[in-house]
Amino acid sequence: MGSLDREQTIESYTMKFLVLSLAGILALPSVAMANPHDVFGVYAVEDGTSHIEIADCGDGTPCGKVVWIDPESIESGLAPEEVTSPATGEPVLGLTILHGLRQARNDWRGGTIYSPSVDRTYGARIRQLDSGLLEVKGCIGPICQTQLWTSVER
Repeated sequence: MGSLDREQTIESYTMKFLVLSLAGILALPSVAMANPHDVFGVYAVEDGTSHIEIADCGDGTPCGKVVWIDPESIESGLAPEEVTSPATGEPVLGLTILHGLRQARNDWRGGTIYSPSVDRTYGARIRQLDSGLLEVKGCIGPICQTQLWTSVER
């Protein structure tokens, strides 16, 4: 192989490498990365005992309400429609438990989340993860407990 052939071969490989590299770079934006603010949908809470629908509160911010309660998780003799909040006596089914959030750089925060099972309200932060799970944090001051909610069909 002559010197000229070797240079042409190297040049050919270099050009192929550059073209494939450019194609790879251009394909990167198409990789599925979740928008952390795209939190709207229906989710099963971490222990599977209820489903929460997160929808627009009417001002573009997310609100979450209980849309399903697992009958197996309720005291015997009660139907899901009969479960009430200890604080208000309101039915838990249809109860808005998540509201008051504002959009931050990488999540929604500043709102509150109510846990009917323990009758407590916590500071709330939520965001969509790349895995498709919804990260939900209930906080008392700087200390937070995280749950991962799974998207479900309604």
